[in-house]
Amino acid sequence: MSIQSELIRSFRPILQSLTPEAESYLGMIRRAGDDKFGDYQANFAMPLAKKLGKKPRDVAEEIANAWTNFDLCPKPEVAGPGFLNIRINNAWLEKSVQTQLTDERLSVPAVEKPRTIVIDYSAPNVAKPMHVGHIRSTSIGDALYKILKFLGHNVISDNHLGDWGTQFGMIIWGYRRFLNPEAYQANPVAELTRIYRLVRQLVDEKKTVKEAVGSRQEAVDSPDGDLLVGDAVLMETSKLHHGDEENIALWKQIMQSCYKEIDKVYSRLKVRFDYTLGESSYQPQLEPLVESMIASGLAQVSEGAVVVFNPEISEAPFLIRKRDGAFIYGTTDLATLEYRKAHFHPDAVLYVVDSRQALHFQQLFRTWRRMDPANENVELKHVSFGTVMGDDGKPFKTRSGDTVGLESLLDEAESAAWKVVEQSQACQSMTEEQRRDVARKVGIGALKYADLSQNRDSDYVFSYEKMLAMNGNTATYMQYAYARVRSIFDKGGIDVEAFRNSNPAIVLTQPAERALVIELSRFEEALLSAVSDYRPNQLTSYLFELAARYSTFFERCPVLKAESEEAKTTRLALCDLTARTIQKGLELLGIETVERM
Repeated sequence: MSIQSELIRSFRPILQSLTPEAESYLGMIRRAGDDKFGDYQANFAMPLAKKLGKKPRDVAEEIANAWTNFDLCPKPEVAGPGFLNIRINNAWLEKSVQTQLTDERLSVPAVEKPRTIVIDYSAPNVAKPMHVGHIRSTSIGDALYKILKFLGHNVISDNHLGDWGTQFGMIIWGYRRFLNPEAYQANPVAELTRIYRLVRQLVDEKKTVKEAVGSRQEAVDSPDGDLLVGDAVLMETSKLHHGDEENIALWKQIMQSCYKEIDKVYSRLKVRFDYTLGESSYQPQLEPLVESMIASGLAQVSEGAVVVFNPEISEAPFLIRKRDGAFIYGTTDLATLEYRKAHFHPDAVLYVVDSRQALHFQQLFRTWRRMDPANENVELKHVSFGTVMGDDGKPFKTRSGDTVGLESLLDEAESAAWKVVEQSQACQSMTEEQRRDVARKVGIGALKYADLSQNRDSDYVFSYEKMLAMNGNTATYMQYAYARVRSIFDKGGIDVEAFRNSNPAIVLTQPAERALVIELSRFEEALLSAVSDYRPNQLTSYLFELAARYSTFFERCPVLKAESEEAKTTRLALCDLTARTIQKGLELLGIETVERM
């Protein structure tokens, strides 16, 4: 149990004796901003005093005098107008470290009341290459999945692929007319993207079929020759949606090629999903869903389309069926929520999608809640995020102006990391294969961490140089910190497993030792903070602070050359715990560690 959790447990009955709203005040227990004031501070006496009609300092004194957990700390000190300063006992810290040392979970307990949480993230359109924007959704979603699962929740990841709709009408129509078989064989997704862009251009230019295909098609004199490409595409889309055998067969063939390309990217990122249920999975439910919404009066026909009005959110209605009878992703999202409710019985559904979709999710959530009063019991959260920017302050693009492909981004990250590895003395004795593996872990880790270390709502500027820096809040720095701690055991010829299982006695004598232990005890606190509003940067900030505390400890407290065996044992234990905490923290962020760097 963390210090904060123990403090909450101890203060709870005291506050409950003063107010029925005790829980709302317990969140005001915080890590002290300055060590001279203690280890933790509690500021709830001041707002509580207003409720009680008393002076804040008198309320603080009353709370301090009721303190009983003297194993944890002495009576809290009342300071200023009513602050409570708390300094944890060394004996409690020493015992805490010994418990952490042999606990696989680093003394982080599973939650008492697990929730079932569905997380929808990544969600690329399958017939297009994944791009730089997908790194944010994928990294944030995967980190939240891992952290929530580690805390003991029942977590379900679902990759809601864009595998249906008009885009496939375009691809099917263009595939039959413009396919380059050799290019398709070499890189299916790239060729399908080329076809999609070509057909999209023809639609936008309002070209007829005859104008579009020209001499490349024998049947230019067919009845369809004067048809607009846009109308021809809609016909192919309608045939697909109504189960036309040829279109379904071609769609399945295209999907197989696309899945292989997408899986290659996920394999490199070490990301997996419990379910991959794309838009196509819900098509049979769309018509009956819309009809039931019309029958209930929730949806109505407006100018030929079917819409839901949510005036408290927007004057614009929520469109669920177009005039031509086509369904859109809003319809599919409603059907998906219905499926998840029926099959997963979630307490929460999280959508890790960029901030530009904010209005869509407001409309979606409000509409779904209106469909059934019981839906109010499910937490719906748009875990929004900002844009990856270039040095010019605009969305990150290639020199030609195209969106940066995710695979090329991974290639560049590994290439940049290889230069770092080549310069590392610790890696010189490795084989090239081993060094390449280190470069992979460092490069992809840097890419993920650069994203996760940002406040997710913020845009951030992409820079390989900054993300691979050996100092500052980067994955490279954290991986190096881990490797440096591990090297101590190698230098000392110490079997870390045997040492850990020997139940070493911990005696804290130096301020730097104590400060490191305080930080190590905050791991649970950091994880709970990261999931309180679904912000992984709370965990990256903690890991960076832990690494900084360790650096100070290492400078001031010799380990292998400690002044006594007692001090050496204590410091080895702190080194081991630091390495394990960094490793577990990075693992929960989807980032691998390296033993030498």
